[in-house]
Amino acid sequence: MKKTVILWLCMMVITIMTGCQMIKIEEGNRTPLEYTIVENNEIPEEAASLIEEKKAAEFQMTYQRGEDLYLIRGYGKQMSGGYSIQVTDLSVSSSAVFFCTKLVGPDEETVGGEPSYPYIVVKTGY
Repeated sequence: MKKTVILWLCMMVITIMTGCQMIKIEEGNRTPLEYTIVENNEIPEEAASLIEEKKAAEFQMTYQRGEDLYLIRGYGKQMSGGYSIQVTDLSVSSSAVFFCTKLVGPDEETVGGEPSYPYIVVKTGY
């Protein structure tokens, strides 16, 4: 029973992490979730390896470790550095977790240089 609930929750999170676009879900009452943005040196090694494998294309994934749930959103290869990512929503309803982010481009002075692979990792309680 517990494995079924965990699998269902993970599937819902993955489905929702598509950027909150083109998905019709009964939202109901939503409760904001507390979270922290995880620094690169604090990302679990296994999750960091998965990010490295997937970083060239846009991706979304979840990673669970103990009582912590990591929500990860990558924006693929960008032609320069200087990008940032904003969390616009992280909330839960009775049927789904909502994780919405926004890629913010570099200012004109920062454009150029080496390509980058912007992604964000947030940690919340499971």
